Amino acid sequence: MSRTREPYIPALRFGWLTALYDPVVRWTMREAAFKGRLVEQARIQPGHRVLDLGCGTATLAILIKQAHPDALVVGLDGDPKILGLARSKAGAAGLDIGLDCGMADALPYPGSSFDRVVSSLVIHHLTRDAKRRALREAVRVLTPGGELHVADFGKPHNALMYCSSLIMRHFEEVSDNIEGLLPQMIREAGFDSVEVTTHYSTVFGTLSLLKASKVGE
Repeated sequence: MSRTREPYIPALRFGWLTALYDPVVRWTMREAAFKGRLVEQARIQPGHRVLDLGCGTATLAILIKQAHPDALVVGLDGDPKILGLARSKAGAAGLDIGLDCGMADALPYPGSSFDRVVSSLVIHHLTRDAKRRALREAVRVLTPGGELHVADFGKPHNALMYCSSLIMRHFEEVSDNIEGLLPQMIREAGFDSVEVTTHYSTVFGTLSLLKASKVGE
């Protein structure tokens, strides 16, 4: 029996805001700081295959390819409109980045296809069940010993960030993140050595960076 596909939530929740995604993230989420740190944290090596899960307009995928030109970088997103923007940006930068249309909880790749899976501001868009499926899919497509690196909303790490998160926590999809459930969900999906590596204060609350590894076989 096939399961019912859950409604797709585009960037910024409404499709007509897609064109504003880059400037909104740049000015409200400390994008340059946290995405640069995420790329460093991933410790990508020459020849690594890297999947940017929910790549959006490909800002992170472009940063990875610029820093690691010998890596194979693939971005995946479920929004054809935002992928159009991503292709334009990658083309303007003169970079060879694969950009595929697909859903995080049903990846169109065989097992052990990637050495790294990275994700930026995507998981909080998913329902709890979809989060679990997406994390299991990340385990499936990673090679043994491969790593997951995530930047997303997390549990407030101080009083100011608690106040900033009061609006966001009312959205059902985001509440799991703000309640601090994401590390445990990553463990339950089959990852090992799950660690919250750093926090950033943003307009909307705490942004956390996490890393985890797939157990070697």
